[in-house]
Amino acid sequence: MSRPLPPLNALRAFEAAARLGSLSRAAAELHVTHGAISRHVRTLEEALGQPLFAREGRGLALTAAGLRLRDAAGDAFAGLQSTWAGLRERGPAALVLGCPGSLLARWVIPRLERLAGDLPELKLHLSAQESGFDDALTGLDAALVLGEAPWPAGWQVHALAPERIGPVLSPRHARFDALRAAPAVALLDEPVLHTASRPQAWPRWLATQGLDPSTLRPGTGFDHLTYLLEAAAAGLGVAIAPQELVQADLESGRLVAPWGFVASGGEWALCMRHGDTDPRVDALAGWLRRELRG
Repeated sequence: MSRPLPPLNALRAFEAAARLGSLSRAAAELHVTHGAISRHVRTLEEALGQPLFAREGRGLALTAAGLRLRDAAGDAFAGLQSTWAGLRERGPAALVLGCPGSLLARWVIPRLERLAGDLPELKLHLSAQESGFDDALTGLDAALVLGEAPWPAGWQVHALAPERIGPVLSPRHARFDALRAAPAVALLDEPVLHTASRPQAWPRWLATQGLDPSTLRPGTGFDHLTYLLEAAAAGLGVAIAPQELVQADLESGRLVAPWGFVASGGEWALCMRHGDTDPRVDALAGWLRRELRG
């Protein structure tokens, strides 16, 4: 449905004349002739079917309709001017980057200061995504993910680094001393912590150890990896996680990885829609690749 508006050039001329109280001063402000301002005002009056100005001696006075239109036009132009100025000050729009919340909290945020130093021109808006990504990456310019092929058909994928996973537990765990000295098979007697977001992590890791995944004893489950790792850090059980997401905990001693990490078959990837081109994504992919393989 169309939304009829007054002729905008004519409205601009009228607003200046009404605000300044003079056709001549309006002409000087807009860098046009007196006659041009007069014609624009006349165009508006003809379209409206009533006068906007009334002559008072050598000056101009606004009619009731002119007063209403002056106030409305003034507010509209002031709002446009303010918005335009704000947009120009902000410069290029931020790159909207989606990633799972656990990855955002445990890996991306701790590196934002270094990213800003290395890529000072890149502005990011980070969006935590807990329900996965659709083929169109709706609302995003790119997505940082941990996953594996086949990728959605609508994506172009920058492979960054292979994913490595392994079991972790806290020194607060009741059986910490016994477990950390035990072979991997000891975990089959443990009700392990697991997450719905990575249901294949434990079976795949057990398979790399030559153990039968069907003998695994699942313990408490969590919707998100962040909660899983906090439970492990609290000593509530053994969890499994990507190495990069627990590296800080390993370095601090908050978590321990007695059985090490192995390739999961997945990878870190920066994804965008097929057909899109954005040099910011290329620059970010290069930085992420260096950071992960560093």
